[in-house]
Amino acid sequence: MVKTPVRTQLSSSSESPLCLAESIQSAKPLNSNRSWNPLSLPGTPLFGTDGIRGRVGELLNAELALQVGYWTGQMLRSTSANGNALGPIVLGQDTRNSSDMLAMALAAGLTSAGLEVWHLGVCPTPCVAYLTSVSEAAGGVMISASHNPPEDNGIKIFGPDGTKLPKEWQAQIEAGLRGQLGNFAANAWGRHYHRRELLGNYAESLEKPLRPEIDLRGMRIVLDLAWGAAVGIAPQVFADMGAEVICLHDSGDGDRINVNCGSTHLEPLQNAVKQYRADMGFAFDGDADRVLAVDSQGRVVDGDRILYFWGKTLAAAQQLPKNMIVATVMANLGFERAWKNLGGEFLRTPVGDQYVHAEMLRHGAMLGGEQSGHILCRHYAVSGDGLLTSLHLAALVKRMNASLSEMVDGSFQTYPQLLKNVRVEDRDRRVNWKNSDALTNAIAQAEAAMGDSGRILVRASGTEPLIRVMVEAVSAELAHHWADNLVLAVQQYL
Repeated sequence: MVKTPVRTQLSSSSESPLCLAESIQSAKPLNSNRSWNPLSLPGTPLFGTDGIRGRVGELLNAELALQVGYWTGQMLRSTSANGNALGPIVLGQDTRNSSDMLAMALAAGLTSAGLEVWHLGVCPTPCVAYLTSVSEAAGGVMISASHNPPEDNGIKIFGPDGTKLPKEWQAQIEAGLRGQLGNFAANAWGRHYHRRELLGNYAESLEKPLRPEIDLRGMRIVLDLAWGAAVGIAPQVFADMGAEVICLHDSGDGDRINVNCGSTHLEPLQNAVKQYRADMGFAFDGDADRVLAVDSQGRVVDGDRILYFWGKTLAAAQQLPKNMIVATVMANLGFERAWKNLGGEFLRTPVGDQYVHAEMLRHGAMLGGEQSGHILCRHYAVSGDGLLTSLHLAALVKRMNASLSEMVDGSFQTYPQLLKNVRVEDRDRRVNWKNSDALTNAIAQAEAAMGDSGRILVRASGTEPLIRVMVEAVSAELAHHWADNLVLAVQQYL
């Protein structure tokens, strides 16, 4: 069904303040630690590559969220040059059934530390990052488990500049959670406000850089919203830019977020693009900080190709310092060689957008990202933003006066790359997989056998209970052979 959303949905708000102090006054152990048991926490670090994430009711529950809110507030207060004169905390959430519970508990913890909370409700993660960066906020918090299944959730924390917290700040919060910090006197209660109307400011920030030079009139675009955080804003922004919009999975559904849809399951989008004869399609993950595209033939346009297209455009406009792109170890070798053949510099980091961002800052790079669709362009945003990326890719296609399919045909050949996941529930065993001599020996033997004909990457996921095995080779047969062998080794030894 073709939809033309309207802007008015973004402007609903409730500005009546709600003081949460009464709800947490009975929980005096916040600063005395009398009811919080740090021994209930796992021995491994709580913060992974994308905040604290896990199965709700196990690691993640209301008690933990309350404490995370409180110690986040205390950390921000201790690191602020203004002391007690802190700005608000911008709080957002995705559509998961557990997000309301976690958001309320976090808000209670934050207000108990004396901070004001601006609750946006359901919104993309990059919306929180953007509004934090422009609102003189003390920080931001997003409740989401991104691409994970509905039963998971997570807590992502942003600093005052809208970027993810430095490791040392995360360590300070974790030290508080583990009872390793002294008590703090509760001498002020913060307040809680619903600020839904601020989403309109975020939408305007997406559209303004493209107007009036470009619009998307004449383009038919399919959006797979994954039942997630982009449902209330992505269709409207594309319609505002003039596109004919067709939506899939376009209501907030906490039972079905990411289930057989979105950026981790592209088949529905591929079928819809061909069925509606669309110019292209975009699939977001649950919190819309990443996106994958599909061309008119149904072919996947991943983060590597998006970086290649965007990089060429910025380089032609002399807006790409050193013609540098920062990617991760997952980036396809075909992409790297094609970019270097154009005279560009190419840097790799560990998997995780925070590593990409850190390397971009270190080298003054303006463009970087991940094959999975996390794209960071410092000209336009402080964080990876799936909605921003998709708008700019569509605008790029319009400017080129060529189809996305034609651009794919004229880009580069990828090397066969196979990624397999092995579920390892034991957290300690998963995180410390390199301590298994048998597994590391199996990897070394595979690398020696492949030589220069391929490469291997084995790592523990920072967001799910998985060991990820990636094999890239000159032939698909070789990639399948060694990937299957290493999956068996992980299953046997872990």
